[in-house]
Amino acid sequence: MRKIVYLWLTLLIAVNVQAQNKPLYKNATAPVNRRVADLLNRMTLEEKVGQLSVLLGWEMYEKNGNQVTVSAVFKKALKEQYTGMLWATLRADPWTKKTLLNGLNPELAARATNAIQKYAIENTRLGIPVFIAEECPHGHMAIGTTVFPTAIGQSSTWNPALIQNMATVIAKEARLQGTHIGYGPILDLAREPRWSRLEETYGEDAVLNSAMGQAVVKGFQGNSLSSGINVIATLKHFTAYGVPEGGHNGSSVSIGNRELHQSFLPPFKAAVKAGALSVMTAYNSIDGVPCSANPVLLKDVLRTDWGFNGFVVSDLGSISGLETNHKVAASAEAAAALAINSGLDADLSGYGYGPALIKAAKAGSVATAVIDTAVARILKLKFEMGLFEKPYVDVALAKNGVKTAKNIQLARQVAHESIILLKNDRGTLPLKRTLKSIAVIGPNADNMYNQLGDYTAPQDEASVITVVQGLRAKLPTTTNISYVKGCSVRDTSFNEIAKAVEVARKSEIAIVVLGGSSARDFKTKYESTGAAQVTANTISDMESGEGFDRSTLDLMGKQLKLLQEIVKTGTPVVLVLIEGRPLDINWPAEHVPAIINAWYPGMQGGNAIADVLFGDYNPAGRLPVSVPKSVGQLPVYYNYKKPSPHNYIETDSKPLYPFGYGLSYAKFDYSNLLISKIQGASGSSISVKFNIKNVSNREGDEVVQLYLTDDVSSVVTANKQLKKFSRIHLKAYEDKSVEFLLNEEDLQILDMNMKWVVEPGSFSVMVGASSADVKLTGSFSIGDGKK
Repeated sequence: MRKIVYLWLTLLIAVNVQAQNKPLYKNATAPVNRRVADLLNRMTLEEKVGQLSVLLGWEMYEKNGNQVTVSAVFKKALKEQYTGMLWATLRADPWTKKTLLNGLNPELAARATNAIQKYAIENTRLGIPVFIAEECPHGHMAIGTTVFPTAIGQSSTWNPALIQNMATVIAKEARLQGTHIGYGPILDLAREPRWSRLEETYGEDAVLNSAMGQAVVKGFQGNSLSSGINVIATLKHFTAYGVPEGGHNGSSVSIGNRELHQSFLPPFKAAVKAGALSVMTAYNSIDGVPCSANPVLLKDVLRTDWGFNGFVVSDLGSISGLETNHKVAASAEAAAALAINSGLDADLSGYGYGPALIKAAKAGSVATAVIDTAVARILKLKFEMGLFEKPYVDVALAKNGVKTAKNIQLARQVAHESIILLKNDRGTLPLKRTLKSIAVIGPNADNMYNQLGDYTAPQDEASVITVVQGLRAKLPTTTNISYVKGCSVRDTSFNEIAKAVEVARKSEIAIVVLGGSSARDFKTKYESTGAAQVTANTISDMESGEGFDRSTLDLMGKQLKLLQEIVKTGTPVVLVLIEGRPLDINWPAEHVPAIINAWYPGMQGGNAIADVLFGDYNPAGRLPVSVPKSVGQLPVYYNYKKPSPHNYIETDSKPLYPFGYGLSYAKFDYSNLLISKIQGASGSSISVKFNIKNVSNREGDEVVQLYLTDDVSSVVTANKQLKKFSRIHLKAYEDKSVEFLLNEEDLQILDMNMKWVVEPGSFSVMVGASSADVKLTGSFSIGDGKK
């Protein structure tokens, strides 16, 4: 008995000693701030810098059949660089050279991230889990995930609630595979359509961008980072990246401080207020200061003014770009010091900080406290996500929880709501199912990758529905659907125009599918940042997507010639645009009776387009960006500063299609505008009420939009500015009352002293179906009505 008691006492003492020796940072019950401080205190300079280095992740695993292990590259990186973050580990595309054969499906992806975590925890002194970041702009950019419409299509829905649901799905699919950080949303205002990345944005307006950004942040991050189905949102690209001079990706930006704060910063501010925990800096400079070395933006605005409590990460290579591109640093060490002292916490590349930051710190140009602050921000989130307690994911959940039938249906719904009916003369659409012969023509009619957009992984052919496939699935086999490609998007050596004309002549309707492409291929060469290298010999379909800036907005190749020849046949024509930027469609707008814009509609795009063409879904998408008549008009956006622009000799100053524009198969009437002041517990507001009625026998959605003009102000303001909007569903002949509340923030301007103020005076109210289609007008006054 004594022996047993002795053994028990010995065991209890051993357990107690072990508990006492357990580091505080490994105690899950301890406060996060104390865990962070304890871990920081144990780390060497090299280990700290490792936590700030985000290495390219696709080289960090090896796949052998169904077995996935960590690679020698990862073992070396962990040993020599103490890396704490990886990016694009699960990414697959021509740049990474990961294909359906050598890349990872969701099950293997989960095995890979588990293997990475296990090795990092078991083979490092402190056992710190690795953060894994992935691109998630319109789906997790990995094999076997759900592909939604690109961001320009998402914003065309004008439905933030739907986009939040989409973001929730994207986050879950990524997190189940071991991802912790999702890169997105992209909040750059797109006022330069020649720029190659317009497709990744939510368009030209700050209010619409803000609503979409908040929706994605809430969907990504949910209510708890430790839920196992949520990821950290990373806002891109901070800031003003979408208006580069000449449309050149990453070029300098020249905008005033007031315009920066009134137009370009509000979407980021709204997303930060929604809880965003990560921000990525932009490649460009603003007024001569690179965004990756701008303490005013990264410290004063982001943290002091907005209360941001997450971490800032560079865009790929943008820290070294301070030396090599912007020429504001003479060495790698100087660039690293400049960036981190300006408030940039983490380096996406691994070579911007790394040895350069260590050298700078040892030389005294970076204080220990600066590095500790940056590291603490990252460690805090690792603790809050629960990675020290639960570093691994459930492989079975990853296998069965990605690209589910429900998720695919949601992709179809987002595609439905994104489609914009631009023209519909003589009731050409919807088409009748009684059609016996249909010609489907064009380079984007049956090319699955051309409808997916940039930042898309390789796809199983069965997963993506093209326009041809969508039509064939919808219509009976007795309908003769004849497909002819006709031409390529860019390559003029491919010519089937004569064949397409012959097929069109024999058909009752010709559906011509033109536009652009951001589909990367294995022939194109890529920069170290992932942007494409454009050469004279580059004749892939790709004319949009990162690196593919344009000097014109013309339909490329022989596309316009193809369309013109089809129209000459006399067969009724419907033009479907699948594109990543607004293209020059002046000729089609004049000569083609029906036009729809689907942007890049994602994996269910073909089904969604077929549904709209045949009236199974009533389109209600609205333009989030103005469609110019000419590049000579650029920039052309609806909320230009007063006074109104003059017309040109060749054309007027108006866009071909304005911001907020889109048609429906239904008709709607607006009436009974009532504007009043309301005093509530939180202060006064302006109530704008009106009625909207469906005056047709077809149900549909109407996107009601409220614009405001500050009639007289102390500084120049916009001629009109979107303030509120709502996508409303109305049954046939249904009437609904709509109310918008304008609060103090909606009425503020930045005055001469750069202070946000509400000035007394009159405001004009415009309610309508687009920025140019105003149905109801009214006004109200604040204060004594004088300025």
